[in-house]
Amino acid sequence: MTDPASAAPRPPHGPRDPGDAWVVAPTGERYWGRFGAAGLLAVDAERGILLQHRVSWSHFGNTWGLPGGARHAGESARDGALRESAEEAGVPADAVTPRLLSILDVGVWTYGTLVADVTTPFEPVISDPESRELAWVPLDDVDAYPLHPGFAASWPRLRGLLSVRPTVVVDVANVVGSVPDGWWRDRAGASSRLLSEMAALAAEGVDAAGLGLDEDIWFPRFVAVVEGQARGVDDVDAVGLVRATGSGDDAIVAEVARAVAAGERVSVVTADRELRARIEALGAASLPPSWLRDRL
Repeated sequence: MTDPASAAPRPPHGPRDPGDAWVVAPTGERYWGRFGAAGLLAVDAERGILLQHRVSWSHFGNTWGLPGGARHAGESARDGALRESAEEAGVPADAVTPRLLSILDVGVWTYGTLVADVTTPFEPVISDPESRELAWVPLDDVDAYPLHPGFAASWPRLRGLLSVRPTVVVDVANVVGSVPDGWWRDRAGASSRLLSEMAALAAEGVDAAGLGLDEDIWFPRFVAVVEGQARGVDDVDAVGLVRATGSGDDAIVAEVARAVAAGERVSVVTADRELRARIEALGAASLPPSWLRDRL
């Protein structure tokens, strides 16, 4: 009889990817995924989280866990979680927005849990042989299920993070003006370049320590406030754009007030002392332009 705890998961179609292999620690523990593994914790505000009931022959079969699996060579944990959840549960990549990437590192192997908010409701589909059932499970009911040991160990910590929603509001004029690179000759062009770099950062994520948060990588909501000549810049994906019709500082304060009232954890990137005092009085944190520049 095959030991279900050590059986290799079967590939859904065709030959295995090179990443579909066991990693064996010096102490004998076995971990699936030569290049590590990743899974998706999809959070639906109305229905709960998406869980997969694993088939009996899989690793820790007959338990409930996250759709996920072995990463491919050179694949990030974020991309691996999205690909695996699409293959195993039919999760459309454009239906979820990443919020947090939590990494379990045991030295010889890593597992990345991508926490993502459902922005477009969808019904999961069993699309490979590794699932017996897929279900949306209310948060309060998760502990009642026979959970995969790895997910059971991480769930209390992950659940505690589900209420954390970071937002970064950027004072574009202040950040652009922090580097003497000739921005004054083309304010709109300099602002557009900054917005493009911010969009790339939004996709890559921000280190938790930089936001004063726990865990590893966060994908905050980015909001850029532009004023004056920069108001004509084009929209960019992944960055909310506020075009101030009057004072840029007043527009930033209004945006911060809305986000704080919505329960978001807000940080404002600016070196303006008066503005920093205003937003800190609302409960937001301030970050210097160098914080953003160093991560672009």
